[in-house]
Amino acid sequence: MGIEILTEEQYRKLQELGKFDQKTSSWVQTPSSIREHGGAVFCDRRYNTVFYYHNGADSYYAARGFRGV
Repeated sequence: MGIEILTEEQYRKLQELGKFDQKTSSWVQTPSSIREHGGAVFCDRRYNTVFYYHNGADSYYAARGFRGV
């Protein structure tokens, strides 16, 4: 499709344009050192703050999307 998943920095810039993921969360690019161990990172917006989290890559797979550029 020609898109790339957002980095944490791009995700934070997106949040400056509007209030996204207030009830959901989105996967963001994960360093290969984390992916090698089966992990992944995601972000969301709660309490007017952008949070950066980690979890297993297969965790909540059906309920979490991603944002791309």
